[in-house]
Parts: sequence; C-alpha cells; structure tokens
Amino acid sequence: MSHLFEPIKLRDLTIRNRAWVSPMCQYSATDGVPNDWHFVHLGRFATGGAGLVIAEASAVAPEGRISPQDTGLYNDEQVTAWRRINDFIHEQGAATGVQLAHAGRKASTARPWEGEHAVPESEGGWQPVSSTDEAFGELSEPRALTADEIAELPAKFAASARRADEAGFDVVELHFAHGYLAHQFYSPLVNDRTDDYGGSFDNRVRILLEITDAVREVWPAGKPLFARLSATDWTEGGWTGDDTVRLSRLLAQRGVDLIDASTGGAIPNAQIPVRSGYQVPFARQVRLEAEVPTGAVGLITAPEQAEEIIAAGSADAVLLARELLRDPSWPMHAADKLRADVLWPDQYVRARR
Repeated sequence: MSHLFEPIKLRDLTIRNRAWVSPMCQYSATDGVPNDWHFVHLGRFATGGAGLVIAEASAVAPEGRISPQDTGLYNDEQVTAWRRINDFIHEQGAATGVQLAHAGRKASTARPWEGEHAVPESEGGWQPVSSTDEAFGELSEPRALTADEIAELPAKFAASARRADEAGFDVVELHFAHGYLAHQFYSPLVNDRTDDYGGSFDNRVRILLEITDAVREVWPAGKPLFARLSATDWTEGGWTGDDTVRLSRLLAQRGVDLIDASTGGAIPNAQIPVRSGYQVPFARQVRLEAEVPTGAVGLITAPEQAEEIIAAGSADAVLLARELLRDPSWPMHAADKLRADVLWPDQYVRARR
C-alpha cells in the first residue's frame, strides 16, 4: 500500500491522497477576478489525480496583491468566478483550497516575465504598506502601517475567508511566508517596530495570531485551516526552525490543522542551499516537535522521493509546483510507479496502461 496515495482526514474533510498542488501565482487576472486561464490551469491538476488543489495567493484587499494581475477574494465577482472553478475540481474528485494573502512591501510589482520591477501609480500600481518603511531590494518604498491599520487586518482576512467558503473552497491556507506582509512582521530582519507589534517574539507574531483567531471564528468548524510559514530566513540573526516550531504550536492551539513548511523570502540575496528536498527537514522538525501535521514543499520531483517523505514521517503530504507544471498528470504517473490505485477520468481511461 502506497503511503502517498493513502487518504488523509483533516476535520470533516477527507482528501483522496497526499499529492497536493502548491499555490502558484499566475499573474493573469483582471481586477482580481480569475478567468479561463485559472479554470484550465487548476482544473487539469484535478483531472491529473491530485488530492488537493490549492489556488494561488489571493489578496484580501486590492493593495495586498503582489501584482495588478493577481487574484483576490475581496468582492462578490471574485466569489462567483472561483465557484465555477471549484465546482469543476470537485466533480473530478479533488478537494480545493485557496491561499489568503497580503503582499505587504512586495506589492505593486510587475509580473516575473516583465522583470519584477515596481509598478508606478501611472501604470496601475500603488504604494505598498508593511511593518517597516524599508523597501525590499529595488521595489517601491513601503509605508509603515499604523497601529489602527494593523488592527484592521484580521477583519480583512476574515472577510476573505467568508468569501472562500461561499466560493466552495474546502481549505483556507493563510500565507504567512515568502517575505509577504505576515512574514515582514515575524522576521527580525525586517520588523523594526517599537510598538506592540515589534521587538520580542511574542510581539512580532502577534498579528499572525490575531489573523488566525479572526479567520478560525468565521471559517466553518468542519473545514481545515492551513498556514504556510517560512521556516528559516537562511540568514544569521533571522527567523529559525526553532522559532517555527514555537509559532506552529501557537497556531495549532488556535485551530490551524496543518503547517505548510516553506522557507526564505524575507530579504533579498539570502544564501539558500537549493537542492532536491531542501525544505523537507523543516516540515519534519515541525511535525515531530510541534506535533502538528505538516506539508513538505520544494524540489520534490520523483514519486519514490515523495513516497519516502510520507513513509518516513517527515510530512503528512507533499505539495508540488514546477513538477506539476511540467506534468499535470504527475499523480497518475506516480501511482503507476508506486503500484497504487488512483482515479482516472472516464474520458482518459483508454490511455491507462
């Protein structure tokens, strides 16, 4: 029996296997509304056998988008568009998720294929906000949020969580990683505040806990809540794996059901030792020390590698990104290699060996 293709139950949701789609920004929306590109992009992963399809980082407010072409969940038009996509994915037997996000000082940035430079207001951009007024590299200088503005963030995330439920998502993932707004608060390399949201560990994670409490209050009790964390800043004096364990315990106490363990993104030019499975040890550390389910992500490419991660107890699921872009049917091919059974769409069964 393949461990990778065992179902997993989180709260009332049973997910058919542990090969999941990691959120991948497509920078292809108009006014935050997903379109046919997103329908095809996400739908093909469901027909390819993935257990959980997590949609890209979707902003909780217009100014929280990474680029002007990012998706959002801050109005009803977006809810309607997401519902169409979720309905199709559910018809294929997969579960759906969405990552709720605020880009902070990384907002108002051009799409990667356009150079990832700051987008000026004359071209539809805006001034970013952050925990600090220090810019990320060559991007626009942000404006440090006031205490009153910080106090408004939990309600924005909660409103988007309500919309996620209306849109039919099974899972919400709070994007607390990759140098975006939440990470700008908890990373000591970025947060230079002197108020209740800066300085000590407890102060730097305060807004994350407040957001989590607000979302868990409105997100249905039977639906799982995830959080993606950057488990290390890869820089001396920065956030560490031990810090992540400590934060993961606090998040679990507030109703987070799984930690999606990624790394990096807080500062430019961090020396990241990118290699196959380089982030898996952090998922394992959190799973064993914080005693909370985890997802592993980052250069997981081979079925045997994914199987070993689950079998060894390093994580409860693997999240794939680039490998799924190369092969949207990776789960079906992996099941064949691991001698496991996976549901093929009726339309594709004639191609099954």
